[in-house]
Amino acid sequence: MATSLDHYRLLGRSGLRVSPLALGTMTFGADGGWGSTEDEARAMVDRFIDGGGNFIDTANFYGRMGRSEEWLGRIVQGRRHPLVISTKYSLTTRPGDPNAAGNQRKTMVRAVEDSLRRMQTDYIDLLYLHMWDFRTPVDEILRAFDDLVRSGKVLYIGLSDVPAWQASRMQAIAELRGWTPFCALQIQYSLIERTVERELIPMAVEMGMGVSPWAPLGQGILTGKYTRADLAEGESLESGGSRKAINALTGKLSARNLDVADAVVEIAGELGCTAAQVALAWTLANPATCSPVVGARTLLQLDDNLGALSLTLDDSHLARLDAVSAVPKVFPMDVLTGPAEGMMFGGVSVERRGARQG
Repeated sequence: MATSLDHYRLLGRSGLRVSPLALGTMTFGADGGWGSTEDEARAMVDRFIDGGGNFIDTANFYGRMGRSEEWLGRIVQGRRHPLVISTKYSLTTRPGDPNAAGNQRKTMVRAVEDSLRRMQTDYIDLLYLHMWDFRTPVDEILRAFDDLVRSGKVLYIGLSDVPAWQASRMQAIAELRGWTPFCALQIQYSLIERTVERELIPMAVEMGMGVSPWAPLGQGILTGKYTRADLAEGESLESGGSRKAINALTGKLSARNLDVADAVVEIAGELGCTAAQVALAWTLANPATCSPVVGARTLLQLDDNLGALSLTLDDSHLARLDAVSAVPKVFPMDVLTGPAEGMMFGGVSVERRGARQG
């Protein structure tokens, strides 16, 4: 459904209003030939805010461990309060120091203090746990989050890249103990990464977390810029590596994903728009999606991404994209959404409204 940047949405089960696209800042100050200069970053932030966007996402690890936050702090000086700025903690900021990474209270508190200083602000709108470390007790994480909210340094909290069972468990514990609940879940979601439809997205809907997908363009693959020839080319990551090399290493650059990209490009040609706009519009069509994070490197790319808000994919487009990108069902959903439905409901149709499920 077409919308506009100033048509705000509630973030999960909270009263926080955010724009339907978030401006990602991972490119701000990044190395490896795919980062933005500070002037380019300022131009994108200006365009985003002028268009009505208010949701900007960063992390303490972005841009050489904090440069992204520093640039963002300078860029938004004098207009910070209307914005919803999210940042993250968990990834290392001092290699070799075991307490400069991870999910523990010491890391969280230190990260918040450093982020506040770098961004020249006295509060963080939304603090994400960036990646699950499989080591820190959940009650320590939850109580540390709650203490920061009670102190006023953090207003809302969220999770990123966490197993579904841990996210739901943590949300239930927070609610039972009267601690601050999570209102956002940031996960990878696109036409080439739909496995999150099995557990993570349904969990987020059930537990009151707004889904904010990262890499909605499949790390550039869904823009149509790669071909089959790229599959045969090897490239080293020793000197930082290109985005193509990273995609190849992580398995994103594959024949299957290029088939999906071909379908996106074909539909874009029929609609007279870009492939990136089609890919973003598909992500926005999921009712569980609150605000995808667009990580443009240039103003031209950002303008193109924003064009997705005015695009509506009809049922035939969605069906074609779903067919080419579908992922196999796994237990228990393969059983629960198969013939067992008839045994549960006796042939009676009972509709439940909500997100697409894989």
